[in-house]
Order: sequence, then C-alpha cells, then structure tokens
Amino acid sequence: MAEQKRLYKIHVSGRVQGVGFRWSAVHQAQSLGITGLVRNLSDGRVYIEAEGSERQLDAFLQWCHKGPGWGLVESVTFVSSALSHYRDFRIDY
Repeated sequence: MAEQKRLYKIHVSGRVQGVGFRWSAVHQAQSLGITGLVRNLSDGRVYIEAEGSERQLDAFLQWCHKGPGWGLVESVTFVSSALSHYRDFRIDY
C-alpha cells in the first residue's frame, strides 16, 4: 500500500540566504523523491513547499534543521497543507 502524500509549508530562519541553501535543498529533495519549491523571502528566511510521504518529509525536515554546511539554521517551522501536486522540485524566484 502506498504511503499517503502530504504537503509541508516550511520556514527556515538563520543565516540561510547566500549560502547555497536553496540549491542544496533542491538536491536533497530530489534525492528523497520530494516535489515542491524553495524560495528566498525578503525577511531573510527561506520558504519551502515540500510534497511527499511522511517518511520522506521527516527526513527532509531533519536536513532542514542542519542545512548546507555553509549556513546556520536557527529555527524551522512547518504546517501541513492541501496537496499542490508538484511534478518536480525547483527554485522559485
């Protein structure tokens, strides 16, 4: 039986812009089979919409708490939302 898909809307704060966070998030999401998007926000945070199984999303959230080695994640918050049925994971500008 296939696991039910979920969509998490994630906000990551800290030193997460200008450190390759979005690029690393794309590669991490693709390696986990997650679809969605990532974008920088004007307030310095990174916003992510990640769609996948609960197992995939839990692994992705663990990565979000660490981020790429060049940044410094201070906090990660997320809420579950209705599915958007993304086809891939991409950087949104």
